Amino acid sequence: MSPQQKVLIVDDEPDIRELLEITLGRMKLDTFSARNLGEAQALLGRETFDLCLTDMRLPDGTGLELVQHIQQRYPQVPVAMITAYGNLETAINALKAGAFDFLTKPVDLTRLRELVTSALRLPAPGGASTAIDRRLLGDSLPMRSLRKQIDKLARSQAPVYISGESGSGKELVARLIHEQGPRASRPFVPVNCGAIPSELMESEFFGHRKGSFSGAIEDKPGLFQAAHGGTLFLDEVADLPLAMQVKLLRAIQEKAVRSVGGQQETVVDVRILCATHKDLDAEVSAERFRQDLYYRLNVIELRVPPLRERRDDIETLASHVLKRLAAGTGQPAAKLHPQAVEALKSYRFPGNVRELENMLERAHTLCENKQIEAADLRLAEGNCAAEAGVPDLTRIDNLEDYLENVERKLILQALEETRWNRTAAAQRLNLSFRSMRYRLKKLGLD
Repeated sequence: MSPQQKVLIVDDEPDIRELLEITLGRMKLDTFSARNLGEAQALLGRETFDLCLTDMRLPDGTGLELVQHIQQRYPQVPVAMITAYGNLETAINALKAGAFDFLTKPVDLTRLRELVTSALRLPAPGGASTAIDRRLLGDSLPMRSLRKQIDKLARSQAPVYISGESGSGKELVARLIHEQGPRASRPFVPVNCGAIPSELMESEFFGHRKGSFSGAIEDKPGLFQAAHGGTLFLDEVADLPLAMQVKLLRAIQEKAVRSVGGQQETVVDVRILCATHKDLDAEVSAERFRQDLYYRLNVIELRVPPLRERRDDIETLASHVLKRLAAGTGQPAAKLHPQAVEALKSYRFPGNVRELENMLERAHTLCENKQIEAADLRLAEGNCAAEAGVPDLTRIDNLEDYLENVERKLILQALEETRWNRTAAAQRLNLSFRSMRYRLKKLGLD
């Protein structure tokens, strides 16, 4: 680290300020101290800082106000909040406001040094944009917004819940958040929570000791240990059984894990990113997902838009996929006939980007003369834009019947996705339970 790097310490307790000054001084950092919010704001106006450490409670305000002040005026300065032990709600509010990370009192010096080292490795704001642009294609408004959010979240250690439909690119988004942040040189460990047998889950997540169960022929580290210093990406987190949710919550809260058959806990430093195609709010309402774990994972929600919400990107994405398929073959990439482009743009894509890739791979193989016609795409019937909400008015004989049919399809879909939990289905459709019950009776679904 460069001796010129400066850290602003904001705390009204002299002992805490002195402890932080000594620790950071030994790390060859220049420190400036402030006793309150006013002094901190004055120092920020005079000096350029690389990091700010602030207590939550200040004589003339709160650390949260300072986080917001720095976010607005000095967004390049990461801020870490120091909170009382157990005051999790305060820490979560700080992360939501834009804090890089948080520490609890009494301050653990090892944890402090790790946090400072990580914060000082952050790239400048916007520095990740070019790399994100290359990996996350599309110039539609939803994609420009998504790239901007990834750039911002890469500068934080806050847990992020990535929501989105299957095939929309949630794991790619998680990788980009990891790769553009200070943990980029450490492991990114993705795990599909729905693919691990329940009886092996604890061993997979936390590891096991030799002889702890039949077949445990040697010590094995778990996914948390494998991700130490880096990022653990929990895909399809809604599929975790409730018993495992309790253990996961404890590991996240304590920042430590105990392997199966082990006697001691191992400290782990991981950033948690998670994703699911399910509606986690509905899963909590249906009591299939713990509310306390939901609040720990969903500090910040990042929604990945489905492909049908960014139709303007489809031609760009298709061109990229076809060039990739042709790479290494020595042959030019196949071209899309204008009618094929229009067919793609009017298709609903229930499988999103993954479905587009599979569709083009098949069409690329079957097409004649390196030109993909609309027929080569073999689009599934019933998923065109007209079926998805842009009806051909010449085909509607009775508006009431048409609307009732649309309503029935949407309600049935919501019920199936929530395993016929009427309360969860009503919430998904933004209906009151009373309204849902009335509609079920009217449509003969009661």
